Formats: sequence, structure tokens, C-alpha cells
Amino acid sequence: MGWIFVAFLLYLGMMILVGVKDMKKQNNTSDYFLGGRKLNGWVAAFSAQASDMSGWLLMGLPGAVYAFGTGQLWIAVGLFIGTVLNWLFVATRLRRYTIRANDSITLPRYFENRFHDDTRVLLLVSSIAILIFFLVYTASALASGGKLFTTVFGLDYHVSLTIGAAVILIYTLLGGFDAVCDTDFIQGTIMVIALVSVPLAAIAVTGDLSSAVSAKLAGTNDYFLNPMYDNGSKITAVSIISQLAWGLGYCGMPHIIVRFMAVKSEKELNKAKLVGIVWDIISLIFAILIGVVGRAYIAGDLTATGDQEKVFIKMIIQLFTQDRNLPVIGGLFLCGILAAIMSTADSQLLITASSVTEDIYMGFFRKTPGDEKAIRISRVTVLCVAAASYFIAWNPNSSIMGLVSDAWAGLGASFGPTVLLSLYWKRTNRQGAAAGIAAGAITVIFWDYIACFGGKTAAEATGLYSLAVGFAVSMAAIVIVSLLTPAPGKEIEAEFDDISHAMDIESAKS
Repeated sequence: MGWIFVAFLLYLGMMILVGVKDMKKQNNTSDYFLGGRKLNGWVAAFSAQASDMSGWLLMGLPGAVYAFGTGQLWIAVGLFIGTVLNWLFVATRLRRYTIRANDSITLPRYFENRFHDDTRVLLLVSSIAILIFFLVYTASALASGGKLFTTVFGLDYHVSLTIGAAVILIYTLLGGFDAVCDTDFIQGTIMVIALVSVPLAAIAVTGDLSSAVSAKLAGTNDYFLNPMYDNGSKITAVSIISQLAWGLGYCGMPHIIVRFMAVKSEKELNKAKLVGIVWDIISLIFAILIGVVGRAYIAGDLTATGDQEKVFIKMIIQLFTQDRNLPVIGGLFLCGILAAIMSTADSQLLITASSVTEDIYMGFFRKTPGDEKAIRISRVTVLCVAAASYFIAWNPNSSIMGLVSDAWAGLGASFGPTVLLSLYWKRTNRQGAAAGIAAGAITVIFWDYIACFGGKTAAEATGLYSLAVGFAVSMAAIVIVSLLTPAPGKEIEAEFDDISHAMDIESAKS
């Protein structure tokens, strides 16, 4: 444990040093929230994917596979499809449009500038949606950190939660977007190494993986390795649709698509597309493998104690500290889990702070502080958001998968259809965009939290993921309201035509 503690200490210290280094680059809010649009392709790709996957990738998904079987892999399939489509059809077009739309540095500001919204309605509804759902999302990452420190060091959950939150807060406060992206690059690299190395090492020890899993689950879940079964029962169409629907969320995730906006050139963005897609497929395949290998390798049944989301942690501890004396290597791989947690929490803190500072304080209330004051306000906002998420994560029994699922649905349904139609449908107007954001958010909240079906929520009664429903409702609201209200002005349509024409020329050249 001493060597593992040293590994953690060195890793956390390195993250803070990055924040101190990048603090010198923060001259204005564009630097603090978007890094001055200077990201290179490799950093953009690793940062986008690392901030996307979080502790969910190394704890939530492996835990779901460990508990219910490979029928959970359809989530990964949906996410991979969503990732590829997001890089191919949203990244370049959104980067161009945000520059054309008065150099927008946040998603709510892009909506306002894209639709020339002088009423500030778009700014308000999108900022509220970000605040609500990112508080929950950030809480999921902090809860992951708490469970990691508790499992590894035997610390009280609340002490563990405090340690993880404090380190993330320090380097995000200091270095802003540059620190977040630089640390994400480091964290993304560590995540991939841990994801690939640990399950392969465990397989080498286990031998025949299929036979080992079958022997471990004999008589309890004979269909564990069959992706057409979920928790021993034949998987339903609703379950597959719900899992695939996770992919719909990508085009509406502010902490992911802000990376597209920050890349310094389209040449670097094209490089980022390839790197990001390859990173994604490797990480998802091995995350599923962790859940499978964990069933064969780990002693006992983690589901009996509700610890299935700790399968990767338990595997590393058993493999490198109990079965063989390699604590330094085990510590480095455990840092991979910490990296996954931190790489998402920092991005979520920054996005929420940018929404409050840029969109509400400076936009809605029409305040224009100097650059230094604006950065101070941004840092205070980061602190407040972190505190609120900290209290949401206070319950040690909170489910990482559940928190991520709710937040992902809310953000994807609120922003996904609006982003897509703002980029590809000229007839979209500000009334339709505002209706779509509000309809998506309200639908998800109703579907997941309002118990009006015999004491059950709609999600519990139907088994259908709220993102699938919310995305469809939001899309319909945008189209219907846009068609029932006046068309966008000629200036707005001219901007849309310019972007579309430029994209068509690039496509013809390629």
C-alpha cells in the first residue's frame, strides 16, 4: 500500500504542477475557457475522448458487464457509432460556425449568435440545462473518485471524496482549459495503457477465459457471454434500443464538442478525428473485456455486496499486490482509473463555470468586467459548482452508472437535436431552438424522476432510456415550432449558406 500511495501522490502532484504551469497562459476568458483555439490534433483527440469516458468507462461499464453479462455491450456499440458520427459530421462544421458566429466560445453563446437572438432566451434556457445536468454529471465523477480511494486505501468515503475533489479543483482553478486539456492528454494515455494491460495480464493468468467464466457462473447465468441475453434472460428490443440510444448523446455534450471549437486548424482537426476514433474503439472493447475477465479472475462475487463497479480496482489489487508483489505497477494502473475520473470532472467544472460566467453573468445581465476580473469570477464559479456537485455525491451508495445515465440523457436530449439542426437545417429559428432545448430537458426530467405510472417512473415502467424519448421530442419540437414561426432573417440564412458552400467545396476536393 505504501508504494501505491507514492504512485498516487506523484500523479496528483504532477496534475497540480500542470495547472500551475498553465496559469501563466490565462489572460482572458477565451484563454481560460477555450485555450485561445490553440489545441493540436493529438491533445484535442485525447482530451475529447478522456473527458467523455470518465470513471464510467473503467468503473460503470465494466461493472454493468460484470453484473449482467455481455448483453450490456450494446451501450458500447451505440457510443462508438455516436463518436464516429460526431467526429465526421459535427466537428469541422461546428468549428467553422462558432468562428463565424462572432467567435463563440461556449455552446449557449453559439446558439445565441447563430440565431441572432437579442431576447437572450436561448442563452438562458441552455445555461439552465447545463447547470442542472452538469451538476449531476460532475457528481458522478467525484463519487467515482471517492469509491476509488475508499477501495484502495480503506479510507472513509467522505474523506476520499474530499481528497479527489480538492486536487481536481486546484488545477482547474489555476490553469483553466489549457490545464484541463494538457492533463487530459496525460490521463488519456494512462487510461489506455491500464485498459489494455490489466485484462490481458489477467487473461494470461486465468487461461481459458470462456471455461473459467462458465465454471464461476454455473447455474446462475449460463448466458453471460451471449450478447443477446441480459442478466440471464433473452434481451428485448427495448433494451437494445435503449443501449444504442446512448450514441445520440454525443452531439449534445458541451464538454466534448468544445474541443472541436478549440482546435487551432482544420488540418489538426482531421488528425484528431482519426486519433479519437481509434482511441474510442480500443477503450470500449477493453472496458467490456474487464467486466468479463473480472468474472473469471476475481475471487468471490462482487454483486453480492453491490461492489460490481469496483471490478477493475479489485482486479488490479488482486493481480499486482495479492497474487504477485508488484505494487508500483499496480499503483500506476490504479492511477489510470483516477485519470479517467479526473479527466471528466475537470471538463465538467469548466463548462459549467463558462456557462455561468460567459453566458449568464456577462451575457444575460450584460456585464462586461475586465479580463482579470472575469477570470476571478470564473474561478469563484468553478469553486461553487464543485461544492454543489460535492454534496450531490455525498451519498456513498450513489450509483456511478445511474448518475452518468441521467446526466448524459439530459444533455444529449437538450442540445443534440439543436446542434444538429443548427448546422444542417437552414429553416431552424431561435424559437424552434429554444423549444427544442426546453422540451428535451423537461422530457428527460419527467421520464426519469416523475413517478406517475403506478408509483413508477416512465423509465421504470417501459424500460426505455430517456435519451431516446427526449431526443425525439426535442427534434420534433424544433421542427414544428420553427415551421409555425417566422423564418430566419436573410443575414442568418446567408451565414448558413456560406458555411454550407465552404463545406461542399472541401468535400469536393477530398
